[in-house]
Amino acid sequence: MDYQQKLAEKLSILNERGNGVLIRMNYIKKICTDPKLRPSLLTEKAMESAIKYINKKFPNIDFRGNIQHLTNIQRQKSEVLAATASYYDSFLDVIEFRDHVYELLNTIDACQCFFNIAINFDFTKNYLDLIITYTSVIVTLSRIDDKKALVGMFNCAHEMTNGSSDPSYPRLGQMFVEYEHPWKKLTEEFGPHTRSVTAALLSLNMVYPRRNLPAEQWRSAQLLSLLSAPAAMLEPACCNTMACEYLSMEVMERWIIIGFLLCHTSLNTNQASQELWKMALRSGLYLTLTRDEVLNIHKVSEDLLDSFKGYSKRVADIKECREHALVNSGAMHRERRHFLRGALKELFKVLEDEPGLLGPKALFVFMALSFSRDEVLWLVRHSENMPKIKTPEDYTDNQMAELLFYMEKLRGLMKKYNHVVQRYHVQYLAQFDALVLNDTIQNIYVCPEEESVLMSSFVSNLSALSIKQVENKEEFDFRALRLDWLRLQAYTSVNKAPLPIKDYTDLAKVMNMIQFHTRMVDSVEELLQETSEVSILCFYPRVFEKMFCQSSEEMTMKRYLMAFPLVCTHFSQCGHSLCPEEIEAMEKRSLRLCVTFLEQIAKLTSTVVLEICAEQCNLNDQLQPKHCAETISAARHRKQKKPVPKKGEVQKEKPGAESLRKDRSVVTNVDKMHLMLTELCTCFSLCSDFIVFDHIIVPTEFLLSHLEIRLSEIIVRMANYNQTTQEIARPSDLLTKLRAYTASLHSLSGYINVDVTRLVKSVLLQQTQPLDSRGGPTVTTLYTNWYLESLLRQASNSLIVHCPTMHCFVNQTTDNDPSFRAEEFSDISELQALAELIGPYGLKFLSENLMWHITSQISELKKLVIENMDILVQMKNNFDKPEEMTNLKKRLTGGENVLKRMTIIGVILTFRSMAQDCLKDILLKHCPYLMGPIECLRDFISPEDDIKVTLSVFELASAAGFTCDIDPTLVTAIGSMQTDNTSVDEEYKLSCLLLAYIAVSLPTLALDPNSVYSREHGGHNNNVHCLATAINQLAAAMFTVQNKNIAQQLKEFLLMASSTLLQLGQNVEKMESKNRESIYLLLHMIVEESPFLSQDMLESCFPYVLLRNAYREVYRSFIVTLG
Repeated sequence: MDYQQKLAEKLSILNERGNGVLIRMNYIKKICTDPKLRPSLLTEKAMESAIKYINKKFPNIDFRGNIQHLTNIQRQKSEVLAATASYYDSFLDVIEFRDHVYELLNTIDACQCFFNIAINFDFTKNYLDLIITYTSVIVTLSRIDDKKALVGMFNCAHEMTNGSSDPSYPRLGQMFVEYEHPWKKLTEEFGPHTRSVTAALLSLNMVYPRRNLPAEQWRSAQLLSLLSAPAAMLEPACCNTMACEYLSMEVMERWIIIGFLLCHTSLNTNQASQELWKMALRSGLYLTLTRDEVLNIHKVSEDLLDSFKGYSKRVADIKECREHALVNSGAMHRERRHFLRGALKELFKVLEDEPGLLGPKALFVFMALSFSRDEVLWLVRHSENMPKIKTPEDYTDNQMAELLFYMEKLRGLMKKYNHVVQRYHVQYLAQFDALVLNDTIQNIYVCPEEESVLMSSFVSNLSALSIKQVENKEEFDFRALRLDWLRLQAYTSVNKAPLPIKDYTDLAKVMNMIQFHTRMVDSVEELLQETSEVSILCFYPRVFEKMFCQSSEEMTMKRYLMAFPLVCTHFSQCGHSLCPEEIEAMEKRSLRLCVTFLEQIAKLTSTVVLEICAEQCNLNDQLQPKHCAETISAARHRKQKKPVPKKGEVQKEKPGAESLRKDRSVVTNVDKMHLMLTELCTCFSLCSDFIVFDHIIVPTEFLLSHLEIRLSEIIVRMANYNQTTQEIARPSDLLTKLRAYTASLHSLSGYINVDVTRLVKSVLLQQTQPLDSRGGPTVTTLYTNWYLESLLRQASNSLIVHCPTMHCFVNQTTDNDPSFRAEEFSDISELQALAELIGPYGLKFLSENLMWHITSQISELKKLVIENMDILVQMKNNFDKPEEMTNLKKRLTGGENVLKRMTIIGVILTFRSMAQDCLKDILLKHCPYLMGPIECLRDFISPEDDIKVTLSVFELASAAGFTCDIDPTLVTAIGSMQTDNTSVDEEYKLSCLLLAYIAVSLPTLALDPNSVYSREHGGHNNNVHCLATAINQLAAAMFTVQNKNIAQQLKEFLLMASSTLLQLGQNVEKMESKNRESIYLLLHMIVEESPFLSQDMLESCFPYVLLRNAYREVYRSFIVTLG
């Protein structure tokens, strides 16, 4: 008969089902109270009257007499039916669950089952769990305010659609009415079960009081310490109540408080019940029903017992316990957490050093995890619902990170050395447990057939185990054995059982121990989940984040901060198949919390790293040559009598003084930062990656991402660009600082396994682009803007001149002080530093911007050519006729404008050429083996090759900084200027006339007093020597685009320019053209720079004697000194 009841199976199934129903009810409550998630039917204005009517008349709703209230439901009946069906079905699940629980509890009472947590642990635990789960479902259901509206609307829509109510509606309505005041109804229901429930609860007297001890007693007993008895270190940790040792305190308190509320009569009749109940009431103020749904235990208990007669003493007990809890529980749990932090740390250190001890001492690990989890859960639920007390600090913990950290460490240790634990317990089961069990069975006098079969199977299964199975990595599965043990507990716990378990406690002790050992073999993960998961933190995000913030403010806690994001891996374990909708919300919340914590840790770490870098940069800056002037000055005057220092004057410290210390205990700011960095980097060592809801999280990537963003910002900030005043840091200064930062950053890889090289490359590569990965400005953009807006703009106005002698730009001498010294930004070292900073990509961007300015000048030049086209055609045809040229020249307008614009183009191209040369020098240093082939390829190109091939090769060479006969960037820029309105022939004609225009305008330069040639600079004071570069490169580019002969056109230009300049020589009024010799030199420069013209061509059209005399004339005014 008792075998047919299947009590064990029903308890297991109903507990699992009950958890799902409870989670479902909690989810419905949450979405009905959240304005964002609330079902739309409950928020629609049109449904308000229907909802009010249903709530008022529920459950007896008149569908026909008051149809005006339900009109909107009638209109949308199909939508209402679809929207409320899932809620209705969920409430039906509660009825179904309740029916099965009633039936099972009545069966258990009828069988007069024996319950003792120390003997039939699984049977008793499942029984008590079922009672608490059922109570939690009913209490949570009663807290859903909209349940009547949802069920009523469904039934209205159902009747309007099908012509009749849903068959289950009357029972559902009746249940809602009955449980309006759930505790009263529940106590009535559990009256008949008082004997069984009380017996099960009183068995906790053997477990709960010795577990509910203050930290002082734990400490004096050296709880969880492996070092307290070194001689017993290798002895297996076992006892008669293995599973009770890691049974959750929260679970026991829930059993005791809710159990005695349901069966309150035993509180007045049984002193032991009373003492156990009061002890639980003193331990705290709140109990968890599920998720973040809590029970205010003193208020609920007082309200319930106050409604019964004869309970005035118990009400007084409740008030006394509440006062005790308010005064003492916070401090007691605080001390427990303090003890557990030290105990877990010691336990982990010993087991990490000797993982072989995990075999015999596995029970210690689960006890430590369970105790710690209880304290975490207690603090979380009380922090969220903190009472008004004088010591609120007892309900906060700024050292929670350490406790969570060592919990994670112990979990990780058990997973890592699972094979060690498995190997030990397989041998234990086969060579000890099986033998002890067999002996125990032999001592049983009467053994029925069913029980005999079960116990024989236990012995045979355990005896068959061998160490080879572990070595061969075979999968173990003892779930069937454990279920059989639960069945055996049920068979032997009923009244008048042939084999009563209460008489054979030795069998129970052995089997309870075997059950623990089998779990060590096949379900360590499951047991870890049971004893250490803290997924409740997912439902208390505010408390969780507050704990993190408090811990992150403590220096000693920084190394443990990674425990917070790692805890988020627990959250995926607490979902249930009966409530799949909740899992999506939990995933989003878990990832948000995890990412928030990792971002904060990365932010703290990156801040410290970059502060250290900044400090190193400052120290490095002190060693720069620009700071040594005072030292040099002091050295020069060392022999002189030292002046008496003024009162209060502080002697300047030399670089390196910060390293001299008289006392090591003096801690500098850098010491503090290095300590903090060590602490923060230690937390990254907890794990390299972890999984949160199928998302692989790599903590170091968050750090690299933060460093990338911050480093980009710092580099831009170090450039010191001020758009208003047009100030910027010298490229060499920025490069020096950047190198100091990079060198300091590389020290980070000594603390933590991160690829700093990849980080630096990524950041610097972004700085070579116009915008970084976040769309912010880069040094490429800043320097491009500055060189265009400041240096080249002033060079265009001749305030700054190009100095070929020194390969830089220099300021002209003026009355006003210059805002910057041009040579400090344009000499070879600065442009090389610029090339290092912005690289080939950055210089390409700079070139494109320069080309935009050049094309705008070319557009204006073309307009001037078009205005004077007729005159220019005649001059081109008659350039060898002086009289006609003189007359035509008088009619020509805009000559000075043409030369001015061509000079601007020349200045821009000269600057670009200087930058390209410096880029070539840098690339030769970085990648010489790449530069050699590129140079060979460029030199291999001949004029006869296809122009497309030539331009492709030149583009490659130009990108590497090599000078090319034809500038491919300029060709592309000019090619893009052509429109559909003008033909190639017209463009060609304009190009030819432009060269003619320039040639006939050259003599006008002699009239400009600034056109004088400066021997010191190697150029003209108004930058007209840059015309040579402009004419050569512009002609080459324009005629390449038009596919014409470049050399032929430049020869024509040379003839025309020579003729007009020779006519200048016939001018007897020397004062009018006092800079004639300086302009003659310009012709020589044009030929010297051109790859298409030669000195022979020049001599054929312009006498060399004139050039020689011109050089002598311009150098005459300078005194040459030697030595």
